[in-house]
Amino acid sequence: MLPAPALAEDPEALPPYRMLRSLQFVQDTVVLGDHSAAEMQRFMLETMDQRLRTADPSIFDDVRNVDAALVYAMSGGNPATLEYLVARDVNGNFDSRVSDALRKYLSGKGTLITRSLGNMAKEYRNAKIAPYLALVAGNVTITENPAGALEFYDWARLTAPGTIVEEAALRRSLSAAMDAKMVDRAFDYSARYARRFLHSPYASQFADLFVKLAVDHYEELDHDDLVATLEIMDIDRRRETYLRIARQAAISGKNGLARDAAEKAKQLVGEGSDNLGALADLYGGLADIPTAEVGAVVDRISQIPDAMLTPSDRVLKSAAETIAREVLQVPDPDSFTQAEEIISITGDDKTNTPVDAQMPVAIDIPTVQPAVASEIKAPAQDDPELKSFVEKGRSKLEEIDSLLNQESSAP
Repeated sequence: MLPAPALAEDPEALPPYRMLRSLQFVQDTVVLGDHSAAEMQRFMLETMDQRLRTADPSIFDDVRNVDAALVYAMSGGNPATLEYLVARDVNGNFDSRVSDALRKYLSGKGTLITRSLGNMAKEYRNAKIAPYLALVAGNVTITENPAGALEFYDWARLTAPGTIVEEAALRRSLSAAMDAKMVDRAFDYSARYARRFLHSPYASQFADLFVKLAVDHYEELDHDDLVATLEIMDIDRRRETYLRIARQAAISGKNGLARDAAEKAKQLVGEGSDNLGALADLYGGLADIPTAEVGAVVDRISQIPDAMLTPSDRVLKSAAETIAREVLQVPDPDSFTQAEEIISITGDDKTNTPVDAQMPVAIDIPTVQPAVASEIKAPAQDDPELKSFVEKGRSKLEEIDSLLNQESSAP
């Protein structure tokens, strides 16, 4: 994994800047898809940490070694090592402003130096540490100013193409653009990431963001572009992404998207993938509950074996069955005795509203219910039995709503 000279020479004799090149090579290899290099990355970080701590202070008279120490700290290195080096810097080789800012950032106090770190990123724009410093500046800016963070991320990725810096900058740019409500830019970052870093070990974080973007802003996205981005992925990742979109869309009540994504996922299910087919059936079934075919839907969902589902999806299945039963439950006609006006249970009478339509629910409940009786009397608002029925239904559905919200926010 390492360049031949680095392997041939004693690490204790190597200058830190040459060791950094090997570390960067390994890290870039990892994000481009060679996960076997992860062990080498850990080895290189440990080896470089030891080299920096045992080096004679005079070695940092060479600015390349100073930059190497700073980049090491920003690349997952031991923060205490930077503290150690700065404390021993009697010759003033380390810029105290940069080292102090990085020490605060690495200790979790980055928001205290947002403006100064941003200024330093611009000042060092032509230095070796520029891409890393820009990435850090974006990280401390994103909370208060997502649009401003994009400027730093753009600079980081453009000055370090094909590296771990570009991978991180693209992934965080997607998050920043979504926070700033820049849907078009967010989608552009998604397509770029899918083309360049889909095999990165951090791609699961990208997938989480992409699914949220697709579900939350489906109406605003160009659907052809969305499909084109998904087509970049290999079949397994495309199928998984469609399933995740279907799941999130079903939980969010975007039934058309859930139904469409579940169908596309099912088309990609190969032989011997019964579990994935079961997931597609479940998510598609969730989307079909608010339809006139709710009876057939609940039968189809009930037939999915629990053994084919994850624990969280078993919860979703149970919630779907509960909601469907509430939809199918026949109101007690004996409680509707105080009103004289007659309405059809199908809700065809435009001057009246079916009882279920008055209930606040998490998932759209269909106004058309199975024809179990031709007509019933309109309920009076002060009927105690009706109030009991409504409160009971509201309590159950709010409980389900809370459960589904927990499922939606789960990692």
